[in-house]
Parts: sequence; C-alpha cells; structure tokens
Amino acid sequence: MWLFTTFGFFSAVQKPGDDFLTIRGRSAKDLDQLRDEYLPSLGPTTMGGGTDYPCRARASHEDFARAMGAIVRDVTYSNFKSAVSKEMGHERSRTYHKVWSDLLAIEQEDQ
Repeated sequence: MWLFTTFGFFSAVQKPGDDFLTIRGRSAKDLDQLRDEYLPSLGPTTMGGGTDYPCRARASHEDFARAMGAIVRDVTYSNFKSAVSKEMGHERSRTYHKVWSDLLAIEQEDQ
C-alpha cells in the first residue's frame, strides 16, 4: 500500500514469513514523523536494509490500523496538495503533484 500524507510518504507491505508490516519510506524524517505523531510503537528506522526503499521500520498490523484511523480523523483540509505545501514545503508538494499528474492515466483505462 502506498500512503501519501501531509507529513510523509510510506509504502506498507508484509514480507514473506513475517507476522508484521514493514513500513518503508524514501526519507527517515517521514518515518520519524509517523512514529512521533501516530505510531509510537513503530520500530527503529533502519537504513539501506532493503531493495528500493532506503528507510524502513516495522509495526504490527493492529498498531498500523489504529494509526491509519487517527490519520484519517485528522483530515481537515479541503485541498491535499495545498496542505502538503503548508506542512512539508513547496518542494514536497511539487513531488506529490508529479505523482498525481502521472496517475491521470488511470482515467484512460476505462475508455
């Protein structure tokens, strides 16, 4: 699962043989924000221990689900990209916008 928020970008997966989730990111700061704001039980961030994401940490499914609920309850903005710009700066907002723009191709799938 990919998760874009006003405080970071994450990829959550369950690796074969694991009973927990691996929460991956491009920025250790994003994982720190997730831990500080919503998921205090998130394990320590490890760097360079994987394939395509430089940062990762572990969490239980239950703890991550609770964190997701809290994240959703905190959505109060009317425009996501503007909220990202306010919280994380223009550069991160621009990066998210590029992804949003690429996802426009999904609209063509049903035509």
